[in-house]
Amino acid sequence: MHDLYMALGLAVIAANLITGVIGGLAWRAERVSIAFWYLLRAAQVATLLFVLLEAILYFDGRRSEDGLHYLYVALPVVASLLAEAIRGASASQELGETDFTRLDEMQQQEVALAIVRRETGVMTVACFVLAFLVWRAIETTAGMF
Repeated sequence: MHDLYMALGLAVIAANLITGVIGGLAWRAERVSIAFWYLLRAAQVATLLFVLLEAILYFDGRRSEDGLHYLYVALPVVASLLAEAIRGASASQELGETDFTRLDEMQQQEVALAIVRRETGVMTVACFVLAFLVWRAIETTAGMF
């Protein structure tokens, strides 16, 4: 079980780091990256699987001696939900009081790209935070195995 836990944890870290780098590059270049969004969702699923495996281990009686371990396991879920909420709010923040339907097509495209860029930035930061939290969770597994 230790090997599965470590492999999944490392895969989650790698998925979030790779996704974060791709998102950061897309954000910096001010371009839309469709691959980023697919990778982001895959990294989120991997993170959720890691948390579920942790819950299974906990209920099976395999518990860490370090109480911080469980904080590092729970925070990725909280951070991910918070990032999604911020991402959702970024569109309204970008639009402000603007009536999108009254903009010409070129202005609509500019606003849409600005929204996607802002959302990409938010989720990129979230990927790096999740990678750090899972790394810390792995480091604090003393006594589990």
